[in-house]
Amino acid sequence: MEFKAKDVAHLLQGVVEGDENVMVNNVSKIEEGKPNTLAFLANPKYEHYIYTTKASVVLVNSDFQPAKPLCCTLIRVPSAYEAIAVLLKMYESMRPQPVGVEQPSFVHETVERGEGLYVGAFAYVGKGVKLGSNVKIYPQAYIGDGVKIGDNTTIYAGVKVYYGCEIGSNCTIHAGTVIGADGFGFAPSAGGYDKVAQIGNVVIEDNVEIGANACIDRATMGSTRIKKGVKLDNLIQIAHNVVVGENTVMAAQCGVAGTAKVGANCMFGGQVGIAGHISIGDGVRLAAQSGVMADVEEGKVYMGSPAFEVGAYRKAYVLFRKLPELYGQIRDLEKKFK
Repeated sequence: MEFKAKDVAHLLQGVVEGDENVMVNNVSKIEEGKPNTLAFLANPKYEHYIYTTKASVVLVNSDFQPAKPLCCTLIRVPSAYEAIAVLLKMYESMRPQPVGVEQPSFVHETVERGEGLYVGAFAYVGKGVKLGSNVKIYPQAYIGDGVKIGDNTTIYAGVKVYYGCEIGSNCTIHAGTVIGADGFGFAPSAGGYDKVAQIGNVVIEDNVEIGANACIDRATMGSTRIKKGVKLDNLIQIAHNVVVGENTVMAAQCGVAGTAKVGANCMFGGQVGIAGHISIGDGVRLAAQSGVMADVEEGKVYMGSPAFEVGAYRKAYVLFRKLPELYGQIRDLEKKFK
């Protein structure tokens, strides 16, 4: 489909600078811009590309001031990043949505089905499952007995949802993720370790997105809970009885150990590790590869392993980098005194 720049601007409540009738039929990255495509500039580090891009239209923030002449048409919006997200979501929604039950697949006769259901080939949907409207279950997914899935939720290929787990509405679970596998519970015994039965479940609330190959373990008792609006990247491990607060986001390879409590609106960089049985307050930010061993108060920013407050860490790191030099100076002083 083709749109004029003025139509895109109207949609985004933006302002056009340049040819308002120029046509676009696709999107592109600003550094790889092609004629008749729309790009965006949100990060100032990429500003130099806007002077050479071949993209016909570029979304920019309202306060952007070009340092050189431009060959493209601009659409000024309050936030270019948010605007491109809106456009991409609309583009995604225009794709045809699959409907129906493909064969071969297995859907138990007791399954409650909403309208618009799709079950892909080689998928398994077990006894007593409840599926809302417009649920999409892609090929080779496994939905265990008694699972509940809300409206407009998508389960991509190869996802495994163990028995008794609950997934809310408007969720997306990406390929290969496992929800409800046993928590890592073992009791030391004379013969080694005895397995502790994991009889709880996993509850995922509305508007949650979980990346590919993540693992959300079922609770020993009660529920492992992912609250509404949470976004988890690929390859994340959430252990038994963990609670992740609303609208918290975690980048790839984060791991949260058993019974830890993570607050709302937290942001974790990649490979953050959270020890078990601790509490992370609301609004906490953890830099990539932070190792958190104790409770963190609300609103704190931590980094390092073991992690501590970012200001103190940066000061300590300056000294750490100087240790070889300081050691040399101490050796010289020792020789001098001897």
